[in-house]
Amino acid sequence: YFKNCDLLVAADCTAYAYGNFHESFIKGKKLVIACPKLDEGIDIYIEKIRQLIEISKVNTITVIIMEVPCCNGLFQIVKKAVVKSNRKVPLKLIIISIEGNILKDEWI
Repeated sequence: YFKNCDLLVAADCTAYAYGNFHESFIKGKKLVIACPKLDEGIDIYIEKIRQLIEISKVNTITVIIMEVPCCNGLFQIVKKAVVKSNRKVPLKLIIISIEGNILKDEWI
């Protein structure tokens, strides 16, 4: 399912905050959703994303988070997975404001 895909890693609240989430971000990507504040097993997430990079050979990773402090943890998880991987993949960060606007959209 994830082989050679463009991966979208989204904080679960982003789809509620950004009204056009599906139309703007999902097309052409495979989606995984997580919440670093509510979920447990952060090391498991790092390993799973690392495996997606190495085994499934994802092409790119886009991380969508909210501007709230707890959401940055999701980006840190993905960043750690990218660093631990033996493959380098382009990484994009999108930050959504609590009002539902895009505050940042850049390749890291």
